[in-house]
Amino acid sequence: MSRLRERLVAASTGGRKAMGIFVTGGFPSPDASPGILRAIDAGNADFIELGMPFSDPLAEGLPIQQASERALAAGASMRHTLEIAAGFRSGSSTPLVLMGYVNPVFRYGVDRFFGDARDAGVDALILPDLPPEERGLVAGAAERHGIDLVHLVAPNTPDDRVARVDALSGGFVYAVSITGLTGTGLGTVDAVSAYLERIRPLVRRNPLLVGFGIRSADDARRLTASTDGFIVGSALIREIERLWDDPDLDEPTRLARVTAFVTGLRP
Repeated sequence: MSRLRERLVAASTGGRKAMGIFVTGGFPSPDASPGILRAIDAGNADFIELGMPFSDPLAEGLPIQQASERALAAGASMRHTLEIAAGFRSGSSTPLVLMGYVNPVFRYGVDRFFGDARDAGVDALILPDLPPEERGLVAGAAERHGIDLVHLVAPNTPDDRVARVDALSGGFVYAVSITGLTGTGLGTVDAVSAYLERIRPLVRRNPLLVGFGIRSADDARRLTASTDGFIVGSALIREIERLWDDPDLDEPTRLARVTAFVTGLRP
């Protein structure tokens, strides 16, 4: 059992919903990233999803798009993202999931990427633009290096495909709450809840986590009735941007507020 799966199982056994927190690597600056990851960890996230900055993040809404742009403009790169991961791993056992897009992985070199990710202490990878049918492009390298591949389902995913995604995924199945972009809101909560109730019995092999549009503990509470946990990203990106753009705040205060924000997301 992988470190990520162990943490998710432990959350379920302990009677609580797992909380994953997304942040873009190198945002708001490369120097700030290590402290932000430690602050998220201090907020008791069950795992951290570290975004690999990319110029065309097709699943992302404006907050994460802008975070990627800001990180890249400040000099962030794939190598830097892996260095952030390695630095975090040296001081924490909290599972770390890389999230990004397949083009930079191909450009880096698939086997080299997974080997370096393993050496950096990465536990899993999410590639939203890599459908399960094409997972063979990276699955061999992922397996050789012991990294889980997390696949996604959405409200328009048919039942047979949900079951197939569950069979192919490692770590967990990522239930996208909406047929839209990150950070754009949940829409009708009743509709999202009905979708999650539909797919819950179809996901038998993996924990089921929901993400996209969750901004608060109340959102998390409402959407985890039929899931094992939740993921928050854009809401934290907005908070980080606000904190780091405030010239009256020093670094310790900013980091303390990140920790408080993450802690406050738990139902």
